[in-house]
Amino acid sequence: FKWFPFVFADELTLQGPVFTQEPSNIVFPLDSEDRTLQLVCEAQGHPKPVTRWRVNGTLLDEAQDYRYRVINRSLVINTPDRDRDVGIFQCESTNSVGTILSREASLQFAYLDSFQTRTRSIVSVREGQGMVLLCGPPPHSGELVYAWTFNEFPPFVQQDNRRFVSQVTGNLYIAKVEPSDAGNYTCVVTNTVTNSRELGPSTPLTLRTDGIMGEYEPKIEVHFPESVSAAKGSTVKLECFALGNPVPTITWRRADGKSISRKVRRHRSSGVLEIPNFQQEDAGPYECVAENTRGKNMVRGQLTYFAPPSWVQKINDAHIAIEENILLECKASGRPKPTYTWLKNGQRLQSKGRLQIEHGSLTITSVNSSDSGMYQCLAENKHGTVYSSAELRVIAVGPDFTSAFVRRVTLGKVGGFVLIECKPRASPKPTITWRKGRDLVRPNARVSVLDDGSLKIFNLTKADAGSYTCTASNHFGTASSTGTLVVKDPTQVLVPPSSMDVTVGESIVLPCQVSHDHSLDISFSWVFNGQLIDFQKDGEHFERVGGQDSAGDLMIRSIQLKHAGKYICLVHTSVDKLSAGADLIVRGIPLVMLG
Repeated sequence: FKWFPFVFADELTLQGPVFTQEPSNIVFPLDSEDRTLQLVCEAQGHPKPVTRWRVNGTLLDEAQDYRYRVINRSLVINTPDRDRDVGIFQCESTNSVGTILSREASLQFAYLDSFQTRTRSIVSVREGQGMVLLCGPPPHSGELVYAWTFNEFPPFVQQDNRRFVSQVTGNLYIAKVEPSDAGNYTCVVTNTVTNSRELGPSTPLTLRTDGIMGEYEPKIEVHFPESVSAAKGSTVKLECFALGNPVPTITWRRADGKSISRKVRRHRSSGVLEIPNFQQEDAGPYECVAENTRGKNMVRGQLTYFAPPSWVQKINDAHIAIEENILLECKASGRPKPTYTWLKNGQRLQSKGRLQIEHGSLTITSVNSSDSGMYQCLAENKHGTVYSSAELRVIAVGPDFTSAFVRRVTLGKVGGFVLIECKPRASPKPTITWRKGRDLVRPNARVSVLDDGSLKIFNLTKADAGSYTCTASNHFGTASSTGTLVVKDPTQVLVPPSSMDVTVGESIVLPCQVSHDHSLDISFSWVFNGQLIDFQKDGEHFERVGGQDSAGDLMIRSIQLKHAGKYICLVHTSVDKLSAGADLIVRGIPLVMLG
């Protein structure tokens, strides 16, 4: 396909919508003092875009809910409700060029209800036995942090190789109960978003008096799932804890024989394995081993890597001539591999007829005006979606020479060649014809019309001089532009410099005399051993002499040994360039003469 190299003046003022700010995911604390929330959407374009909002895929009607207001394109929700307002929000921006959709933003609410049960049954265990106290957190949304108090609030139960609080379930685990563990335990739940805290009902722990528990092998009560998916760059925490007598030790290893990365940290006597900045090489099978003198047990799980889509290649705005073909391509990385969706003005496209979609490629053959608009490529996997937008403008207009007239005068020389350009603005590409005077120019061995419409003439003669007119036509109109070809006699070197053999101290003149068309400006310059001579800087030894416009002789005064070498005279006119060279040999003064 071909990109169109220009935009017409009346279209310069048009610009499709472009987002400068898109809505982001929000987790709104329900106990916030601020009783409004705002989803921001900003777009620019000309004419100024109009913004509308979609809620869970449906266009928002402000009249149906007084709490929703669009203010300066952003959506403001008054007195947010966790049941009615949770969902997916998206803004669309429209002007006369087309429509684009923003990324989707989720609205969730962070809250922490109170514990419903106020009393819990007594838990009675033997000394040496393992024990689990259930937290049973209340209804909530937002990340929780768990802790347990012992007898009073605070202090908190200190975690070690014998006691462990799971940050997944909130449960408290004691590997081997000791007499000092008897007392009242309370689960404390903190919402990290709202910073609110709730204390659960107290659970009394008592020791049985019918004996002490004997030794037994580890029983793993806390372990990570068989399969754990982790996002690129995230921090992964795997939990593992066992009951047992004696108190088991916890060790971690990779089941594939690879060593665990140095960046990995072990917390709470190895009850938590933390992998910061998770990368693909961190994925694989992990094992937790619990061991004491009575035996050991092991659990294994697979840690898998995922990455939301990230753009490798976005689509770009395109201005294209009508009836041409166009290919729009986008490419994204991600794990799993992203799939692609194409939108035009916010509506999904399907392969049909002139429009064909294959993964991240959209091809439109023989474009017409109806293909103009805003296009979007969406790359998506189960972990996210990214959007790329571009404007496609189809240009359809008759030929126009306003900013690209045929050159008024083109100079050439007998025996040379010329190129007379004809490049009007037009869409579709026009048909080009040339006339000399009133006669149609027909291609032959010397004359050809190039693909871009330019006229090329080889081996010029005086008879080729004259007026040339380029006429451009398409089904939207016809236009012409005229210029003159002037053919000059070529410049010739009549007296070139000749090689010389001189002695240090002499002065010489290297001639450079030409015949040329006196209507043309002419310039002479000299090159010595590949370097252009600067007559101001080297005026002590070099001087241009001649006194007429057909001569560019070079005088060299008081020649030194360093002046030996190659001298080239360069002759320039507006139609040709010539050069003529000579070698200068410089010899030192003979010793006899010095005597």
